[in-house]
Amino acid sequence: MPLAFLLLAWLVTPALAEQKIGTVNLRTLFDNYWKTKTAQAALNDRKAELSKEDRGFLDDLKKAKDEYQKLLEAANDQAVSGEERAKRQRAAEDKLKQIQDSEQTIAQFERQAQATLADQSQRMRSDILKEIRGAVDDKARAGGYTLVFDIAAETANQTPFLLYTSTNDNDLTAAVLAQLNAGAPINVNTTSTTTNSSSPLLAPIPSGTTNTGAGGF
Repeated sequence: MPLAFLLLAWLVTPALAEQKIGTVNLRTLFDNYWKTKTAQAALNDRKAELSKEDRGFLDDLKKAKDEYQKLLEAANDQAVSGEERAKRQRAAEDKLKQIQDSEQTIAQFERQAQATLADQSQRMRSDILKEIRGAVDDKARAGGYTLVFDIAAETANQTPFLLYTSTNDNDLTAAVLAQLNAGAPINVNTTSTTTNSSSPLLAPIPSGTTNTGAGGF
């Protein structure tokens, strides 16, 4: 039986009157937690480092391709002897092998870079959500709440899971966020912002297709 039906069946029981139900906006908590901001900055720095290294590889590859074209032209120069043209042809073939090896190395580097960024993002996301869950648990227990719903949650059809609440009195978002940001370093901005989309850390980084001609990942 789907979870929504089980939840509905539970809510309509007489025990509902005895329950104290709270809400939080997990997206707001996640986006405005100071550790999310520092984690995202660290992730961006790491991506910039890898991108810079990738661009260096691609620049070297472009130079090698330019050199290869020049070697091909030299190998077809009819003004030199056949022996010299053969020598230049071998040099061109060696350069082509170097280019092919470089392309494989770059492809492997870009795949590994994607995996590294995805792993770092996932670990940061998991740690942050664990801390947020702990803060919500603390506030819920202290306030005597039986259930706490995430008002930012969506169903499988990408529609809001919780459609209506009669009051904001039981919303714990502000209190939980204040607790989470209580220990923030003074150089970290903890001002709450409203966003239409969640932080990139909330979703794993998609693995892109390797493109050694364009660069980046």
